[in-house]
Amino acid sequence: MNSNIDAKTPVIDADAHVVESTHTWDYMDPSERQYRPVPLEAPEEAGVRLQFWLIDGKVRGFRFPAFSAAELERRSRLAGRKFADQQESRELGNVELRLEHMDRTGIDIQVLHNTMFIEQATDRPEVEVALCKSWNRWLADIWRQGKGRLRWSCMAPTLSMTDALDQIRFGKENGACAVLMRPVEGNRLLVDPYFYPIYDEASRLNMAIAIHIANGIFTAAAFHRFRIPTVAGFHDLLLSDLPQTFPKLRWGFIEASAQWLPWVVHEAKNRYKGLGREWPENGVRDYRMFVTCENSDDLPYIVQQAGEDCLVIGTDYGHTDTSSDVDAIKIFKARTDLPPELKRKILSDNARALYGL
Repeated sequence: MNSNIDAKTPVIDADAHVVESTHTWDYMDPSERQYRPVPLEAPEEAGVRLQFWLIDGKVRGFRFPAFSAAELERRSRLAGRKFADQQESRELGNVELRLEHMDRTGIDIQVLHNTMFIEQATDRPEVEVALCKSWNRWLADIWRQGKGRLRWSCMAPTLSMTDALDQIRFGKENGACAVLMRPVEGNRLLVDPYFYPIYDEASRLNMAIAIHIANGIFTAAAFHRFRIPTVAGFHDLLLSDLPQTFPKLRWGFIEASAQWLPWVVHEAKNRYKGLGREWPENGVRDYRMFVTCENSDDLPYIVQQAGEDCLVIGTDYGHTDTSSDVDAIKIFKARTDLPPELKRKILSDNARALYGL
């Protein structure tokens, strides 16, 4: 394999996942165990078992279907991409197994994001606090076992700002390198001043804001529910004064691919003109914004339009959707159509800058 990457360069998977299990909620305080999510499953049909979480008496949060080994192989073959096929590795019930798989795929560090909170899990503050606390304690435990190779984005219960700030501080002390935000939180968008205390604390602690495809309220088809709000959040941020208000804060837009980036930059430039504002030399870089790319993206064109300092890459490890490919970084390393310096930036430098690694 001709990767053109120095063996000493740490390779970072900027978008990996941990899939929640019943063990996730073993970290709840005794007084909060009444809010413990209950797993539900429908009978298996054609190799697929639909799975759900029952939270506070309602089916809430996001849970992927469970596939039989044969069905997972069939879907992988149809998609032309490889999925993580070992449950203990996806759920990190066996941390050593995940690290071994990272070694086999040439990854030094994974940044872990949640699965369940891609959808709204509750609209009650006390329930959200209990869920986020347990999830963050679980990830802190995984980080301690991970030999510094498993970093994570912490869950901030935004319905209770005091508790959100407490959880961000806990995360910083226990291996978190980012704060997870959804593009839409109830009736609030990312640019809402309500979230300024979170941005201020993340900036103070040198943590990134990771905007992973998700939706905290809106229900529709997956493309509209998850990807479109993420792209819109990027555009809103470019047009806002947040980059100036928090001049050290870094923003990562995760799992929406990067093919849309030139379009949004073009739109922002035009709107700047209409507002009488001057577009920076490189607004994406200067505003400290990063986007995960995929091997199917037209990377030379994206770099030409948005610069080479904003792209990172991930495997979406643990999931089985259109962004998932556990071999994505291995495939990227072997590409011969990109200059070595650009490959090094996407595989390592940019991700280290985004997450402060």
